[in-house]
Amino acid sequence: MAPKKRQGEAPPRPVVGDPTDPQGMVVLLNQFLDWLRARNYAERTVECRQAYLAEFINWAAVRGVACPSEVTRAVLERYQRHLYHYRKKDDQPLSFRSQHNRLLPLRSWFKWLTRNRHVTYNVAADLELPRLEHRLPKHVLTQSEAETVINQPNVTEPLGVRDRSILEVLYSTGMRRVELTGLQLYDVDADRGTVMIRQGKGKKDRMVPIGQRALSWIGKYTCDARPTLLVNPSETTLFLTADGVPLAKSYLSQLVSGYVTAANLGKTGSCHLFRHTMATLMLEGGADIRFIQAMLGHANISTTQIYTQVSIRQLKQIHEATHPAKAAREEREGRQADDGHPACDLPDATSEDASSTGDHIVEPRPNARIDHDDTNA
Repeated sequence: MAPKKRQGEAPPRPVVGDPTDPQGMVVLLNQFLDWLRARNYAERTVECRQAYLAEFINWAAVRGVACPSEVTRAVLERYQRHLYHYRKKDDQPLSFRSQHNRLLPLRSWFKWLTRNRHVTYNVAADLELPRLEHRLPKHVLTQSEAETVINQPNVTEPLGVRDRSILEVLYSTGMRRVELTGLQLYDVDADRGTVMIRQGKGKKDRMVPIGQRALSWIGKYTCDARPTLLVNPSETTLFLTADGVPLAKSYLSQLVSGYVTAANLGKTGSCHLFRHTMATLMLEGGADIRFIQAMLGHANISTTQIYTQVSIRQLKQIHEATHPAKAAREEREGRQADDGHPACDLPDATSEDASSTGDHIVEPRPNARIDHDDTNA
């Protein structure tokens, strides 16, 4: 069955080359993509590999390389340098992750080419990929900021009700944008308070809880707004555009990003901003990290553990309660209270502030003479 057409989806990147040459780039690329589909790779994965390999094939064609057998290690290294020096329309370079994502499909493609004897040996086997940076999320919303964004849509209009429902679902479940665009009417179980996410990342299904407020907005959308958007009565996709077709991922990203910008919070982001926010706020609220892992659909808990670094509130509480400087300060204040002297505002010599600078804090003696005129000392 052909995939549903979604508004805002870009057509596949055209590939330069001879479509009749059995050993040419175009024919062997299509065979490789068919091989991926036959092994039940997610269509999103196939599309990404097709796009990135098309970029390489078009780059190679300009340089007179028309067949995989003509690709050498030097050609791949030259392409890698091209990616490093490439500048986007905004004059920004490709991130190391973007460079990594474009080079990785070359490895798998040439591995397949070697196995099927289209090339003599795998020139990409030991191609060194850029090291990925493990960065924390750029922005995370507070609870009040999340509520501000969610309240941006104009709910007096059908599209506003739809958009409010979308924001509520993202905030309540933390699902990915591709998972939200794929939601069907029958995936929402209001009685059990759950949503079935089908064929998520890694082609895995999972069921996640959803809050009552989000369910209420979904109910309002399906009863009042969705019927006004529906064109094909047999369409079962939950969220539709004004033209009655399922939302494309890029369309959804622009939609959510627009509301984040309109909230005027000084923060940027889109669907993943709500994913980060949900995980961080729930972790700060005391949720077990294994529950967060199940909610987000992470295969490896190490991916989820990034939110333990983002969630600083609990770390600050533990730091304040257990740091030895606090015990020393309380002991010192207790001694001063017993001696009848008021607590001094100066930091203790054993405090982290003093120890970090190497300065020694000397308390004034009760009978010591203090020269109040020397204010510039």
